[in-house]
Amino acid sequence: MASTAERGTWGSRAGFILAAAGSAVGLGNIWGFPTQVGQGGGAVFVLIYLLCVLLICLPIMVAELVIGRHAQLAPVGAFDAISPNTRWWLVGVLGVLAGAGILSFYSVIAGWSVAYIWFAGTGALTGDAETVEAFFATFTANGPLSIALTLVILGTTATVLVGGVQSGIERVTKLMMPALIVLLLVLAIRAVTLPGAAEGLAYYLRPDFSRLFDPTVINAALGQAFFSLSLGMGAMLTYGSYLGKQESIVTAACWVVALDTAMALLAGFIIFPSGFSIEGFDPSASGPGLIFAVLPRLFATLPGGQLFGAAFFILLTIAALTSTISLLEVPVAHFIDVHKWPRPKAVLLVTTVVFLIAIPSALANGAVGFFSTLPGFGTDFLSLMVVIWNNFALPIGGLLTAVFVGWVWRVDRAIEEVELHGSPFPGRALWSVLIRWVCPAAIAAIIVSAIVSM
Repeated sequence: MASTAERGTWGSRAGFILAAAGSAVGLGNIWGFPTQVGQGGGAVFVLIYLLCVLLICLPIMVAELVIGRHAQLAPVGAFDAISPNTRWWLVGVLGVLAGAGILSFYSVIAGWSVAYIWFAGTGALTGDAETVEAFFATFTANGPLSIALTLVILGTTATVLVGGVQSGIERVTKLMMPALIVLLLVLAIRAVTLPGAAEGLAYYLRPDFSRLFDPTVINAALGQAFFSLSLGMGAMLTYGSYLGKQESIVTAACWVVALDTAMALLAGFIIFPSGFSIEGFDPSASGPGLIFAVLPRLFATLPGGQLFGAAFFILLTIAALTSTISLLEVPVAHFIDVHKWPRPKAVLLVTTVVFLIAIPSALANGAVGFFSTLPGFGTDFLSLMVVIWNNFALPIGGLLTAVFVGWVWRVDRAIEEVELHGSPFPGRALWSVLIRWVCPAAIAAIIVSAIVSM
């Protein structure tokens, strides 16, 4: 095991909560959640989403934190230490690979948001829908620029991680997360005062109870809740390994889940009132098209729209960086723990590898034909990476984590770790049932749904 000084620890509970919440809050919260709400029946989706968060995601969040704190190691070492001479360490390997794989395409999209701060602030994003969409297509087809912006994101992330847990991750996220919250609140207040905002709020908050038991909506809500909280990829397990034994895992997990959920809900109060204030807004629009093609058209029509647009993309960049930090930390912590490398060496190696893997994604939007339309796949390289890691690697990791804690390590031992130093564990009997039965079944349903929909 690497020394405590080399690995690092959180300086305070607040530092851990903000860092872990930052890991969970990302680009998916800003566009993913509103998109799923729009496609899933408005407030009914929100209701189902909240139930999924409480009954499935929170139990797995606790499980990941418990594994990490008990072993005081990153994913590979943690599973191996708790269940030696077995192959459960491969679950940790999946987490390390997922962290690097997701970061490789996530950093590309995050780089776009950096450029759009300038584009929005200088008024470059003007014209009708076709003009703005054409601008986005031309921009993303500029391979060298996309690669350079990706390097900016990865370089910034690496600089934070070199500083260590307290001086790097904790210090930076303590600054970025409050800024993110303030920006969300300011933009939400501005959005609900726009012409047409009432119609957007009604769409967002008015439930369509006819879809309450729609399997498509339920699966989408469960998937969104799961992915939104960065579960199944070792990030929470790694952050949990830096927790002191005196900290309350349940309290910390509840705070992280509450902050992430609140920010997703706030994003809805920005997207729907803003969207409905422009003609021809499609609430089911999704992904980069919503963020980089639809919303800039809105900003151009608003009084002070350049400032509003720049603030939005600053918000998006901060949200992305709080996630890239945790994504990079998972493989970095692995090399520190398993290979006993000093942190600067681990950060440099992992960042270099991730950057090389990211290049095809940066070239997959028109810059290089091969990566833009992969032969035999019918999609681009970036989209293929999203499917591999988000749709399969993460839920498989979450499923195996629940099975490991519920049946291999056993819930009684996990509960003993949670209750160290007299820390309370309210609802521990319910948690035992959820982690052993409900969570594995629900996540298995996500995986089956993903396979069927391919």
